[in-house]
Amino acid sequence: MPTPLALAVDFGGTKVEAALVDADGRLVESTRFRRPTGRTATVPDLEASVGGVVRDAIAAVPADAVLIGAGIGCAGPIDRIKGLVSPLNVPHWRDYPMRDFIAGVVADAGLDIPVTLEMDGVAITLAEHWVGAAQGVDNVMGMVVSTGIGGGLIVGGRVITGPTGNAGHIGHVEVGEIVGENTFGNPSALEAIASGPHTVAWARQHGFTGTTGEELAAAYAAGDEVAHQAIARTGEAVGRAIASATALLDLELVAIGGGFSHSTPDLFDHMRRVIENHYFPYVRKVRIIPSALSSEGPLIGAAALIHRAHLLP
Repeated sequence: MPTPLALAVDFGGTKVEAALVDADGRLVESTRFRRPTGRTATVPDLEASVGGVVRDAIAAVPADAVLIGAGIGCAGPIDRIKGLVSPLNVPHWRDYPMRDFIAGVVADAGLDIPVTLEMDGVAITLAEHWVGAAQGVDNVMGMVVSTGIGGGLIVGGRVITGPTGNAGHIGHVEVGEIVGENTFGNPSALEAIASGPHTVAWARQHGFTGTTGEELAAAYAAGDEVAHQAIARTGEAVGRAIASATALLDLELVAIGGGFSHSTPDLFDHMRRVIENHYFPYVRKVRIIPSALSSEGPLIGAAALIHRAHLLP
C-alpha cells in the first residue's frame, strides 16, 4: 500500500513553509520548502510564495506515497468556516480566501484531497499533543512566541477552536499594567508587549542598539542590563497571560515554541515565577515547558489537521 502523507502548510508573519509529513509525525526528507511573507508583501507576492511552496511539496511526493489531505496552520485571526485569513502581521491579507487558494493549487496538480485550515496555535498544540512535549496530557495550551504570539487549546482531550477558529488566541489577551506598542490598537495585548519584534522595540527605546531578536539574545548572554530587563518584562507578561488562561481552563501544561522563545532559558524562569506566586493553588500546578519539536512543530501540527482530524470539532 502507498505511504499516506499529509501536505502541511505553515503561514506566518515572516515566512510560509510547506512539507510532507507521514502518519508518525515525521517530515519526509527533502520535502520542506520556504518562501518569504512579511508586512510589505502584496497579495500577488503572498500568492506566489504560498503557491510556490505548495507546488514544490507536491512535486516532491515519493513514487511509493500518496497525499491524503492538506493541512494549513495560519497566523490569526481566521474564519475557519469560510476559510478566510487575516494575519495581523501581514496587512495585505484581510479576509483572504487562503483555503480556497490552496485548494485550487492542489486541484491544478490533479489531486482531489481535503484541505483543512486552522489557526497556527491550534496546529502547534496538536503537534505537541501528538509527538511532542504534551503527549499523554489532555488539558494543554500550545503557544508560539515569535514574530507574533499565538496559541491553541486541547481541553478534555479535544481541540477547542470556537465557532470562528480563534479560540486560544492568547496573543490578544490583556496583561494588566504592562504596556507595549500600539500596533493593533491595544498596547495592553500580550503580543504588543512580548513578541520578538516588540520586545526588541522596547529594548531599543531603553538604549539597546541591535535590531533583531537574535542580537537581543546575544546581548542577554553577554550580560547586557537592558536585554535582561527586556527578557524579564516579556517573561512576566507571558506568565500573566498563562496564569489567566489556567485560571479559566484549569490547564495542566503549556508548551511554548517559536523563534523568540529560544532567546534564553531564563525567559521560562520569569514565566514560571509568575505562576509560582499566583494566589490560586490550581493555577500554580500548571507546568510551562519548551516545545519538544524545534522548528518542525508548526509543520507537524499542520499535518496533524489531517492525520489527527478526529480530535477536531
